[in-house]
Amino acid sequence: MTERKDIVAWTIREFRANRGRVGGPFAGAPTLLLRSRGARSGLERTTPMMYLADGPRYPVFASKAGADRNPDRYHNLLARPAATIEVGDEHIPVTATELHGPERDRHFAEQARRFPGFAGYQRKTRRVIPVVALTPATAEVSRPHSGRAVDSPGPQGLQS
Repeated sequence: MTERKDIVAWTIREFRANRGRVGGPFAGAPTLLLRSRGARSGLERTTPMMYLADGPRYPVFASKAGADRNPDRYHNLLARPAATIEVGDEHIPVTATELHGPERDRHFAEQARRFPGFAGYQRKTRRVIPVVALTPATAEVSRPHSGRAVDSPGPQGLQS
């Protein structure tokens, strides 16, 4: 397993064992698990991601640490917008929609203000880092336990 896959696997286990709270590179950051399907393979993938709370929506950022290409999960969400997120103990079916223009800019600017690493990622690349809103598909939410991830700034690290 690569170091990145090891970190992702550890973060997913930590997230689920601690009702959405994790240490390591996501310590103190609002984190969710995105469960989406591959655009071509159809295989389910689970990815920890930082998010920015926006009412019922969960904007996420396709930063790929400032790489010149968008992450695969971005392309997967555009091709297959139905997904599920885990936030704390909640399992929420969502629909992904890419944000554009002033709405995209406002969300990205707020994320970069809270977590300056995102501004650094944007400086590293010529592409505009996409922002994707994950909107609950239904009002029905599975809540096996009470509790919700804390939406507070934390240190920089592995950011999606």
